[in-house]
Amino acid sequence: MNILFIGDVVGSPGRDMVKEYLPRLKEKYRPQITIINGENAAGGKGITEKIYRQFLEQGAQAVTLGNHAWDNREIFEFIDQAKYLVRPANFPKNTPGKGIIFLKINSFEVAVINLQGRTFMNPIDCPFQKADELVALARTRTPFIFVDFHAEVTSEKQAMGWYLDGRVSAVVGTHTHVQTADNRILPGGTAYLTDVGMTGPYDGILGVEREAVLKRFLTSLPVRFEVTTGGRNQLSAVHMVLDQKTGLAKKIEPILINDDHPWYS
Repeated sequence: MNILFIGDVVGSPGRDMVKEYLPRLKEKYRPQITIINGENAAGGKGITEKIYRQFLEQGAQAVTLGNHAWDNREIFEFIDQAKYLVRPANFPKNTPGKGIIFLKINSFEVAVINLQGRTFMNPIDCPFQKADELVALARTRTPFIFVDFHAEVTSEKQAMGWYLDGRVSAVVGTHTHVQTADNRILPGGTAYLTDVGMTGPYDGILGVEREAVLKRFLTSLPVRFEVTTGGRNQLSAVHMVLDQKTGLAKKIEPILINDDHPWYS
């Protein structure tokens, strides 16, 4: 079982990179499941129904979200009907949408779970307790369980990886927009990466215009952040190979495409 996960798509530059490179990635890695984190896909904050459907048309089977899930208010108009859209499961009870989905691939099912961290983030229910609940549910149906953990701090992401080691196929972090170099398979067989990185502007700061970010740091004044457009872009992803019987990981390989890391098919 091969899974391809594309990290935080930021604005139109990120969407352009998905459109350009996803067919090439599929040709090279032959994933049965492709997952995209789309929480920044609409102008850097939130997602629209049109963008969600574009991702599916381009070859994704699931789209995960994060703390910007609700920034584009259009989401409330379609999230409950979006079968393959997954928002953080540990939002409070009665929040629209769902935090776990099951994808049918031939004779297999793959569970996709989205969780959000709490350290330096808005208050939310405990992701570890919610993980226990959803992993127990998922394992009644399938050993193939992918977790997108959308969190700010490295320690919380590592803690989740160790907490779920041996119980899920993979724990991959999102949100911080910089790909980490700590890809590994934990002793229990769970693939782990602290952050998959960002798909979007390469010459901005975390995808937004440098000047605005620098002004914020230099003055501490409120600044409006806009997605950098018109420059160089990048794509960040990770490819995982899972054991067909156990669902545990056999390989995890980060993918980074930009001018300093050119694409070689």
